[in-house]
Amino acid sequence: MDNFKKKIIIILGSLAAIGPFSIDMYLPGFPAVARDLGTDIEHVALSLSSYFVGISVGQLLYGPVLDRYGRKKPLLFGLTLYGIAALGCAAVPSIGALIGLRFLQALGACAGMVGGRAIVRDLFPVNETAKIFSALMLVMGVAPMIAPSIGGVVTSVLGWRFIFIFLAAFAVVMYMTIQRFLPESKAPDAAVSLRLGAVLREYAVIFRTPAFVTYAIAGGLASAGMFAYIAGSSFVFMNVFGFSALQFGQFFAVNAFGLVAGSQLNTLWLRKRMSAQIVPVVSALLFMVALALSGINYFWGPNLAGTVIPLFLFLLLLGFMNPNTAALSLAPFSKNAGSASALLGSVQMLAGAGASALVSGLHNGTIYPMTGVMTVCAGIAFVIIMHHTLKSV
Repeated sequence: MDNFKKKIIIILGSLAAIGPFSIDMYLPGFPAVARDLGTDIEHVALSLSSYFVGISVGQLLYGPVLDRYGRKKPLLFGLTLYGIAALGCAAVPSIGALIGLRFLQALGACAGMVGGRAIVRDLFPVNETAKIFSALMLVMGVAPMIAPSIGGVVTSVLGWRFIFIFLAAFAVVMYMTIQRFLPESKAPDAAVSLRLGAVLREYAVIFRTPAFVTYAIAGGLASAGMFAYIAGSSFVFMNVFGFSALQFGQFFAVNAFGLVAGSQLNTLWLRKRMSAQIVPVVSALLFMVALALSGINYFWGPNLAGTVIPLFLFLLLLGFMNPNTAALSLAPFSKNAGSASALLGSVQMLAGAGASALVSGLHNGTIYPMTGVMTVCAGIAFVIIMHHTLKSV
């Protein structure tokens, strides 16, 4: 890999790491947030759901803006908004304020998510994008491995509010890095209209593309299973299985390693098979693992080994699923890669928001809301992929 590719992967991977840091770092602090703001875990979890909703809505806004004004200016604006909102989260007096500011923080963060995918599509040929996305996961995958542990230590030593001060500082570092080292991958295009009607028509054209619909929705549902795990895991492991904040952070890091390991094994598989051949196999395995997770816990009661092992395998398989579905979704687009990336991200995050909200809404003091939502998401993704595959034969 040449130096240019390495530089782009490191910068975009670090930018993408803002998402996992924003989601995972404050999970061990949920009990402390609830105590400090005089609320319960279910309401604290809504701050996670509001973040997902903000990511979903914001990506749709950034898509045409990235195509109109180029990639760097919207990225820098998003990082500025993110940092200001993070500082606001550090000073909130109530859970309602935290939920609202997390929404604004997400609006800033999603600029990097949309822009990063669009820049990959700008700079690299279609047959390389899945490999580049896998390489990005190697860089950004460090974040979910260390974020809960850092969050647990920060919460124990300094308090949960300092988590958001850390996130604001990270945004400042990324702002300076992008401003100085990231090349502009697409010139501004005044022909791209920002009028609502034109934007909606553009999104409609993208959503009518069969490959996009299949892989964006299936990939989004598979990722929604992960978000269900994220939303429910702090309660399951700290309340049902009795983990400490530090133990939970360590467990979360091991699972995050599974996601990264899968993405790197995916690059080896791509040497022999195309993404369209890999996805059906992985979606079937993902559904089988989710069924095992639900079945073991339903028939034998809450079982630590029967939960930890399937969860690790689920994240491992997502490491294969995510880069390939993203590459296949964006493959038909070039000039409007920003809008396609935005719609892809919005579909994924809407699914994630729905899954996390469903886990919170079904909360009954057991492991079953988390495992059940994960299984349903994986099952529907499998059906969509199989339908598309059989139809293409």
